[in-house]
Amino acid sequence: MTASIHPTAVIAPEAQLAPDVAIGAYTVIGPGVSIGRGTIVGPHVVIEGLTSIGEGNHIFQFASVGADPQDMKYRGEATRLEIGDRNMIRECATLHRGTVQDQGITRIGSDNLFMACSHVAHDCIVGSHCVLANHASLAGHVRIADWVILGGFSGVHQFVQVGTHAFIANNAAVTLDVPPYVMAVGQPAGAHSVNSEGLKRRGFGPGQIRNIREAFRLLYRSGLKLTEASERLTALAQEQPELRALADFLPLATRGIVR
Repeated sequence: MTASIHPTAVIAPEAQLAPDVAIGAYTVIGPGVSIGRGTIVGPHVVIEGLTSIGEGNHIFQFASVGADPQDMKYRGEATRLEIGDRNMIRECATLHRGTVQDQGITRIGSDNLFMACSHVAHDCIVGSHCVLANHASLAGHVRIADWVILGGFSGVHQFVQVGTHAFIANNAAVTLDVPPYVMAVGQPAGAHSVNSEGLKRRGFGPGQIRNIREAFRLLYRSGLKLTEASERLTALAQEQPELRALADFLPLATRGIVR
């Protein structure tokens, strides 16, 4: 199958497009861009910089992908954006390249949904199966694990880590690390409860969810110090493997965890 490229699109000769890529009207694709098979790029999209896009993605109109990082220290260095497969990037979403102050790369996994006007800043790492709702924004150097949902208008402070299966409520302002399974709510965001509904949808059984709830109480309601709770959870994870993600996350939290 040959590529379907609208005659008004502006594509640099050096850009690498798979044979069946579809490019909409007035889209601009720069010389450092590569796009994998089955990807659809809508009209009025700008893709620039050293940007690698995998297979089966769908990028909607007016999205900006691979632009220079919004960092005052950026001086035109050759940094990268890497995007996996089957992501949906909706209208006016913005995904920026990395900076040399970090690893020089922003990484996006696969099967994510970036809703309209969501933002992924420089040097972020976003896992797979995540959802950023409308206007959700990640500041620079944020780490988002798999299966995370960010509600509309939520914001995550730079260098924050969000663990797997966490849920960030709408309008939340996240300034501290969010452990796996935790629902974070408020401004600043605090630990509200376990994301039990999300866990049910992803196949966690009643016993596993009960164990995670008990772990939440141990971490947040027992009065133990964080180091003590972390040690207890590490021991429990030997018999309850669903707690492994939580036990592994806590020693790596660099900003402190939401409370």
